[in-house]
Amino acid sequence: MTCEAWDIVTVPFPFTDRATQKRRPALVLSQKNFNRHGQSLMAMITSASHPRWPGDSPLTDLTAAGLSRPCVVRLKLFTLDNRLILKRIGRLADADKDRVAHALRAILPS
Repeated sequence: MTCEAWDIVTVPFPFTDRATQKRRPALVLSQKNFNRHGQSLMAMITSASHPRWPGDSPLTDLTAAGLSRPCVVRLKLFTLDNRLILKRIGRLADADKDRVAHALRAILPS
């Protein structure tokens, strides 16, 4: 599945401490022009209340995002083969896009 930037998808996340995977939401960051080559750049989405991570961005429009409980976009970035995307569940609302884009600019060199 080839997605667009700001889509929220469900992907299988591996766990380093066990031999299992769990379906989790993730935010597609790369543009479709990049993604059409078979890989997408993504960020974690978590509801975990662990200590904050630099760049955590709370999501305010859960309905648009296709999420059922409060979550943050966590800037733990990864690339994933598009064949592993299970489904598209939503898209970031404009205010949430702005917040995540600001967090990305804060951590990446200009």
